[in-house]
Amino acid sequence: MKRPVFTGSGTALITPMNLDGSVNYDEFERLADEQIRRGTDALVVCGTTGESATLSDEEHLQLFRCAASAACRRVPVIAGTGSNDTAHTIRLSQAAARCGVDGLLLVTPYYNKTNAEGLVRHFTAVANAVQLPVIVYNVPSRTGMSLTAETAQKLAENPWIFGIKEASGSTAQAMRIRCLCGAKLPLYAGNDTDILSVLALGGSGVISVAANLVPELVHRLCAAWQHGDSAMAQRLQFQLAPLCDALFCDVNPMPVKYAMQRIGWKAGPCRLPLYEPSAEKKESIDTVLRNFELI
Repeated sequence: MKRPVFTGSGTALITPMNLDGSVNYDEFERLADEQIRRGTDALVVCGTTGESATLSDEEHLQLFRCAASAACRRVPVIAGTGSNDTAHTIRLSQAAARCGVDGLLLVTPYYNKTNAEGLVRHFTAVANAVQLPVIVYNVPSRTGMSLTAETAQKLAENPWIFGIKEASGSTAQAMRIRCLCGAKLPLYAGNDTDILSVLALGGSGVISVAANLVPELVHRLCAAWQHGDSAMAQRLQFQLAPLCDALFCDVNPMPVKYAMQRIGWKAGPCRLPLYEPSAEKKESIDTVLRNFELI
């Protein structure tokens, strides 16, 4: 049995930008601190929501330093260091470890992709080289490939692979991973719409986009389930549903950065090729934000 890197709600933090497209580190550190004060159980930095694909290595590392400083060991900091180049992933992950992070989030290789044995070798090489807890990130809609439950079972044998963020959108896939891996591979929801279903399968929590806006709500949802109040967890999942729809009306993180800007954060623009949502989509997001009394 492996102790999860965290239980509950881990926020997939946005990366605030200045108007010139540079990273706004001061706002990022303020956001990280605010998240912790409002109940978030872990900070996930430079994931998909953090625009990792367009950040330089030095920007990654400075964001990791800022998060570790803001957290000050109050909650774990998980660094997104995955790429489609194993050697580069190792170098960035080793550098992240020196920044004081508590774990790594490693996406499955994209574009060049690989086969099942390549996946095992990729994640094993990184985990063994860095020796920090690794959460594997399965998001086939982004990468063009899916990590099977059988591959997850092999990875679960590695002492440094501590979890999987399952963002395939398939409850059947999540259930099969849980059946084959059990407590050897803690399971995290990768979609806010799947929090309750993953918790019901024995999952440890969620890596959440919506928690950027409503950290208390996502934390309470997870805590309710963990404390045996399934009815409350269900109500909170239903309450969250309209916000989930709004935040994924366009490519993530375009809607959430717009929403964060609307509620008062200096979120700034996305980096190209990501762009702002259309006027129609902005209007639909605004409607939901008003319904949640966020604006």
